[in-house]
Amino acid sequence: MMRFLEKQQNSRLMRSKSTFTRIRRFDTLRHMLKKLLPLLVLPLLLAGCAAQFTNLTPRQQVRNANNLYPVEVAFNSREQALRWDSIKPQILVNGEFIPMRPTPLMTNRWEGLVPVPAGESKVAYQYKFDYLVNAFGGPIPNSAFSREYELKILE
Repeated sequence: MMRFLEKQQNSRLMRSKSTFTRIRRFDTLRHMLKKLLPLLVLPLLLAGCAAQFTNLTPRQQVRNANNLYPVEVAFNSREQALRWDSIKPQILVNGEFIPMRPTPLMTNRWEGLVPVPAGESKVAYQYKFDYLVNAFGGPIPNSAFSREYELKILE
């Protein structure tokens, strides 16, 4: 019986001397993770915000008599808690907010009119979307801004 117990202890010792559990192996793993960590975080940085704007407006339009020019945007979001029925889109032009309306037959597109004074040949604008997000304790307000776009007016 004694010999049997000694053999079991020896076999346990042999199993515990695995090369995987040596500290040196973990040191190389730690160094490898330090090198790979920026690459692992990169997809999160590239994903950016949950809101994505697609400007559907041409970059230049021919001048018209009323000096109002149509703009259109598609809005997409990966934010699952967003309440799509609460979206209030606006166009920010020269410090003024102009409301937008939904495009017929589309669920994620809005259109509006941007004023350009008669003497100017270009205008900068951006989109702002205010909406509600479901959260614990009730919905909370949130908003998203697009990058700035430029509209050129041709004579």
